[in-house]
Amino acid sequence: MKLKRPTDEQVKELKRILSKIPDDEKLEEDASVIKALADPTRLKIVYLLQHGERCVCEIIEALEKPQPTISHHLAILKNAGILKWRKEGVWIHYRLADEKIPKLIEKLLLHL
Repeated sequence: MKLKRPTDEQVKELKRILSKIPDDEKLEEDASVIKALADPTRLKIVYLLQHGERCVCEIIEALEKPQPTISHHLAILKNAGILKWRKEGVWIHYRLADEKIPKLIEKLLLHL
């Protein structure tokens, strides 16, 4: 079966559409954020932190998961820009980078 070639007009339209799509670097960043949220434990962390900053020890206790597991998930969320952190003595405290994140997640899921 031979594929039909798009017309010149169709090619122009496709190029116009593609010109409005973010560049590959931006799409990689966006995909990284989406991947970071694509885990039930990480979503729980985000929803937990919507109620305020928490020490890692509190997150471990709340989610009943081992410290290495929680640290792994926190690192992914932090690297994606979803969380901010601060160190206080030996403890690290995490908070959402933007408190609107949980509402945005809910809004996105509502429309899917």
